Amino acid sequence: MKIAFYGGTYVRNKDGAVRSMYQLVSSLLADGHEVMVWSPDVSEGGCGGEQVNRMPSVPIPLYTDYRLGFYSASTSRQLDAFGPDIIHISTPDIIGYNFLKYGLKHGLPVGSVYHTDFPSYLKYYRLGFTEPLVWAYLRKFYNACDVVFVPTQDMKHRLEENGVTTVGIWSRGIDAILFNPSSRSESLRRSWGAEDRMVIAYAGRFVWYKDIRVVMEVYDRFMKGPDASKVTFVMIGSGPEEEELKRRMPGAVFPGYLSGRELSEAYASSDLFLFPSTTESFGNVVLEAFASGLPAVVSDEGGCKELVGEAEAGFIEPAGETDAFYRSCTRLIHDRALYLEQRKRALAYAESRSWPVINGALIARYRDLITARRGDG
Repeated sequence: MKIAFYGGTYVRNKDGAVRSMYQLVSSLLADGHEVMVWSPDVSEGGCGGEQVNRMPSVPIPLYTDYRLGFYSASTSRQLDAFGPDIIHISTPDIIGYNFLKYGLKHGLPVGSVYHTDFPSYLKYYRLGFTEPLVWAYLRKFYNACDVVFVPTQDMKHRLEENGVTTVGIWSRGIDAILFNPSSRSESLRRSWGAEDRMVIAYAGRFVWYKDIRVVMEVYDRFMKGPDASKVTFVMIGSGPEEEELKRRMPGAVFPGYLSGRELSEAYASSDLFLFPSTTESFGNVVLEAFASGLPAVVSDEGGCKELVGEAEAGFIEPAGETDAFYRSCTRLIHDRALYLEQRKRALAYAESRSWPVINGALIARYRDLITARRGDG
């Protein structure tokens, strides 16, 4: 197969969605397929076997880590020269819509992926009134595709409830070579001042739509309670609310944005994962935490609850309920037998999430779509 692949960003390890893209491209290349990537935001090297085209772009106001790109006539010429068998769209933005139109015009099957639950972000920016308009656009976009892949049953139901009829499941895997308990570093824990403490970790962007308010309030509860000397909070990541977090959490450790071996070492050197976000379509960071041996405390809204529920490796608490998140964290800190059992379940669940097997299902679906389209022709 020749796959034309579009993503709004293609910077290695930028976030969980991009790590999934890289894993998919790696699987496609390993399976002998030809991949050409287009993105306005790229890093050098890629996976090593695909051709990457950087598209013209400008920074997005108020969200400068990401870029707004532009589709031009030269993009169509590049697609013509490549001659794809299928179009893969990872971002349903204006460029993605142009890739969709190209596929429809040329009679090509088009697959898309619902990496990010954009409608759930709107309320955090006081734009909840626009949600019906956003869903109207997404419904039109995804129903024009042959398939839109979501990572969980919860997200499948969410799209179907909003009128999307082309939904399939493509879950997520984990790089068990990178993320595993053997990366634990006692010297790193000493640098955090956490030799004899339980480390409660958060990993992700420092933005309100990740429900970092709950993290700050759980921190406050610990610092004012009897366990203040027993825990250290480690906040892995970066984002526009970083200064507010540092102000509200003066005793927490902020190692910054981490990737690769530094990220896996930080996970494995922690003990418990606190992630109250309600806006995740899947929750790659939860799976990374599981693979590192960390039980997780997550929200009952969004994709993370499906992971924790299936693994039985942590607690699922009502969205925004600080007291419930605090109680679950203290329970895992004080009940050693419970903690060790949930750690064991987390590791076992992560071991079952092989990227080659998970990506193989998507690749097989794409083969079927191409075969069916050629048969129709």
